[in-house]
Amino acid sequence: MRSRELVICGLNAVRSRFETASSTVKRLFFTLPIAPEIGDLCRWMAKERLVYRCVEPEELERISGSIHHGGVVVVVQPPEIRSPRLDEVRQWASSGLPLLILDRVSNVHNLGAIIRTAAFFGVTKLIIPDHPQAALPTEATYRVAEGGLDHVEVFCVDHLPGFLRAIRPYYFIVGAATRGGSPTKGRNQERPYAIVLGNEELGLDRDVMSACHELTTIPGSGFVESLNVSVTAAILLWELIRSPERPDTPRFPNGPISAR
Repeated sequence: MRSRELVICGLNAVRSRFETASSTVKRLFFTLPIAPEIGDLCRWMAKERLVYRCVEPEELERISGSIHHGGVVVVVQPPEIRSPRLDEVRQWASSGLPLLILDRVSNVHNLGAIIRTAAFFGVTKLIIPDHPQAALPTEATYRVAEGGLDHVEVFCVDHLPGFLRAIRPYYFIVGAATRGGSPTKGRNQERPYAIVLGNEELGLDRDVMSACHELTTIPGSGFVESLNVSVTAAILLWELIRSPERPDTPRFPNGPISAR
């Protein structure tokens, strides 16, 4: 589940990577119009003796594999996606950390939007299953997440229903159902929440549903069957978690901080 290199596109995502994990940076490429906006990044690359280069838009499209590169890309060492240990999960729960769990969400853009939402609400642990239908983070995911993947750690489990049953003593598990669930009942004060979102077309697997403590359905007009899964994530995180606002911190007050 690990590739040798990953390409991150777009100014927000690129800056986020320099700010949070500069030790993973390998190469930086950009077009002439955006050069004045990344002088600090170029100075840091020069200081670290890493490759950075101004290129034509066509070459940047080739490097990034996308026309949606935003004028700047950074090539980085990708994170390893591993399985969480049960003792880790217990520690997360005792610290009050919520979990966001995806049951075979298959679209990499939806995955990116969900991760962006999770980062916005301060949810830093995301669980996905090792399943052919489940999307893994790609360059498109990083682009859509707008830097969110530098704040959200992604884990992968072999058997999602079994994982949910194992964490039931520590988390109150709420599954998002297209129909048949109850409206959210507010916050559970005894245990942190684990929110489970299903596949875009198929919803939650039956075994996954049976492992949840509660199923919830967001009421709507009925004009369309359901919300996009990333919108569902935003509503449920707002309703059930609403992490406290974090104080603003300046980005690159003296240039990016090196972790090398």
